[in-house]
Amino acid sequence: MSGTFVGMPAFPQAAREAVGNTTLRGNLRHATHTIRDKRARAVAELDDWAALREAGKQIKDHTLRHLDRYLVQVEEAVTAAGGTVHWAADADEANEIVARLVQETGESEVVKVKSMATQEIALNEALEARGIHAYETDLAELIVQLGKDRPSHILVPAIHRNRGEIRDIFRSEMSEWGRPAPEGLTDTPAELAEAARLHLREKFLRAKVGISGANFVVAETGTLVVVESEGNGRMCLTLPETLISVVGIEKIVPRWQDLEVFLQTLPRSSTAERMNPYTSMWTGTTGEDGPRTFHLVLLDNGRTDTLADEVGRQALRCIRCSACLNVCPVYERAGGHAYGSVYPGPIGAILSPQLRGTGSEIDASLPYASSLCGACYEVCPVAIDIPEVLVHLRERVVQGGPAVRGGNRVVLKPAKGHAAERAAMRAAQWAFTHPGALRTGQRLASRTRRLHPRTLPGPGRAWSGTRDLPAVPAEPFRDWWQRTRGGKGGAK
Repeated sequence: MSGTFVGMPAFPQAAREAVGNTTLRGNLRHATHTIRDKRARAVAELDDWAALREAGKQIKDHTLRHLDRYLVQVEEAVTAAGGTVHWAADADEANEIVARLVQETGESEVVKVKSMATQEIALNEALEARGIHAYETDLAELIVQLGKDRPSHILVPAIHRNRGEIRDIFRSEMSEWGRPAPEGLTDTPAELAEAARLHLREKFLRAKVGISGANFVVAETGTLVVVESEGNGRMCLTLPETLISVVGIEKIVPRWQDLEVFLQTLPRSSTAERMNPYTSMWTGTTGEDGPRTFHLVLLDNGRTDTLADEVGRQALRCIRCSACLNVCPVYERAGGHAYGSVYPGPIGAILSPQLRGTGSEIDASLPYASSLCGACYEVCPVAIDIPEVLVHLRERVVQGGPAVRGGNRVVLKPAKGHAAERAAMRAAQWAFTHPGALRTGQRLASRTRRLHPRTLPGPGRAWSGTRDLPAVPAEPFRDWWQRTRGGKGGAK
């Protein structure tokens, strides 16, 4: 397993393999259609949904514009409440901090709340290299971990598995991680959930160290917020003696009152619930309740670079609801693994290339993992214009240009394999700036349309191999307009 999916092929190749897996496509189709239909009903209950969406956008944008001030405020508030704040510039630094904090407790086991940030930095693997075993306690994450698999969805990491597959994983793998699966375990949801509950209970009662992420961090009080549906998160947050939270710097909201917006939009957009069954909040430590020691690791790992991009920074508004995945026709057919990142789907297609850069083959391919249909933008509860960012990143991949990487301003070189595309765009630019040549080309294309091939030759074959070439009209629009005066009459 690898949090960054090192060695994965570019998206086109990975997607081509995924669409041939009929079981995977069936699992994804059933799950995504069910979730998105429920979400639509839950959102329709609110007359002010559009206003809440705009409010969430404005809160996030304001926070990002003043992130330097709010980060300092978070550090002061958490420290005043008895916690300790650590700053991590990248994944290696964050992993080093967490491993050291765990080793200082003398423990060799930790229980974990579901956390995208810790998956992003491959924390489990880093801890394993230090002899520390990290146990996932979210049911879907447990399935992924036991199956030596990778998550394929932000909200439901094991969405690519059906009940029969989960039963087989529990039967064969649980005994190696702790309490074995019950004899005669079937694939009924109740039995699977009970098997997971019994397996995890021993770990909850034994663990002295818990590791979490956070959905939100309130700057004015230093309060961290985790929303979840199972209660496993609350067990991790309250039972251990030491709690370590790894949180991306974009998760901050300025005021306690701001949670009013997100605690309405997040559950409806993610699980299609009016509110989360479990919303856990903690501020530092107390002498008698919860962990005695609290550490907050604030993670950058490319976020400051993303913030420097005026178009791409809107990806940092994301509240990890996964609504965009559930409506995306590409994700539904290709699945999450094809994206080569813990952030799959439309949001992953714009977030991963910004956090990691577009230097690798897979990251350079992700901005193309979309049909640009716009469904993702329509359902986003914080109004991230994902199609706009995708086009912006495609331009960066093809043309290169100025960017910020590692805090330094650099000029990126064009990615390999796009020479033909650049040439085609330059030719189109020339044609559109020379009306006479454009008119001649259009007339020539119309008069020879019977001779046009069904597929493009050379590099164009990759495009036309999965698409129908548009039919050329019998005459160019300009000629039709001149002949008919815009449809108001013309030559008899």
